[in-house]
Amino acid sequence: MNFFENRKLRKQLKHIIHTGDILRASREDVMTAGQLAYIDEYLGKARHALAEGDRDEMVGAGNELTTCIEKLDPPKALDTAREWFDILVVAISVAMAFRAYFYQPFKIPTGSMQPTLYGIHTTSRPVEDMTVLDHQPFKFFKWLVTGQSFKVVRAKASGSVSFGDLNQSKKPGYMPILVGGVAHYLPNDVFMRSADSYGLKGGVRFGERVKAGDVLWSGVITSGDFLFVNRWKWNFRHPRRGDIMVFSTTGIQGVTPGTHYIKRMMGLPNETLQIKAPNLLVNGEAVTTPERVGQIARREQIGDWAPPYAGFNAVGNRVAAKSLVTEEDIITLGLDEYYAIGDNSFGSFDSRAWGPVPERNLLGPASFVHWPFTSPRWGRIK
Repeated sequence: MNFFENRKLRKQLKHIIHTGDILRASREDVMTAGQLAYIDEYLGKARHALAEGDRDEMVGAGNELTTCIEKLDPPKALDTAREWFDILVVAISVAMAFRAYFYQPFKIPTGSMQPTLYGIHTTSRPVEDMTVLDHQPFKFFKWLVTGQSFKVVRAKASGSVSFGDLNQSKKPGYMPILVGGVAHYLPNDVFMRSADSYGLKGGVRFGERVKAGDVLWSGVITSGDFLFVNRWKWNFRHPRRGDIMVFSTTGIQGVTPGTHYIKRMMGLPNETLQIKAPNLLVNGEAVTTPERVGQIARREQIGDWAPPYAGFNAVGNRVAAKSLVTEEDIITLGLDEYYAIGDNSFGSFDSRAWGPVPERNLLGPASFVHWPFTSPRWGRIK
């Protein structure tokens, strides 16, 4: 036996002896005198063989000690599965703790914060525009990188096309289109109203009769921005005007309960607010800071990919007190109240309709768009 083989054999025997020592030490208080004598005998033989260095003696002593260890501590069924389960439990616990105390993922479902943040949105395209990248398996990888997926929605039944109750939608950001009483879910921005009719952009009109299998709408659906909410920041400083706030809807009148909304924080405790388009007046003065708030008020465009901001406008339906639905409305916030207004001034259901957000409902400020990777909004949120 050459030097390297001998060294390898000695290393293996040392490992077996170490395993036997650990077993003896960990179970010494529960082993019988006979079991202790049994393991001591084979530990002694293994150490003697290691000292002598004879190959055959080391192999024999190693096999005998291994058999001894397995008799005293037999392998348990599903040990590997249990180890993986333990690792999984620890990983989930760490992820949940990270989510609860540091950064929580959040998805933008609607267009109320456009063009700062985008919810689910569409581009109508004919079925003939589909390419090889719009079929599996390439379709999945295209979506993974860009967040875009070509969708063809066909009627599941025959009948007239009608608009379902948006408030009853089970999918945030989607609306139900009914054909023969069967619901077909499409992103909200597919809906189109014109002077003489209404229906789906690039698709069927409401009231139109279709057959099962007919195309109701086709085009590209782009997923809304995925971002992280900073759960710890407001523990060290007070919320500030201009923060993009994520908050619970619990207890807010006229809002879907049990969910979370995202808007821009525009009013702070004890402030008096009024809207004089395109400005928001705080204590009688137009606010233009921080930078993004000024851009909204000046109706600026932040990129070639985005329409200009519409400014601050007093629009909406009055749902509760302290609402700003006309330019004559003036409200004063309480000690623990914050005012939430969407950057998409004409398309946001926010505090202008349903009033202030209680401090206890605040979750944290949105901090970073992390997907889609190709989004022009990827990165730190302003």
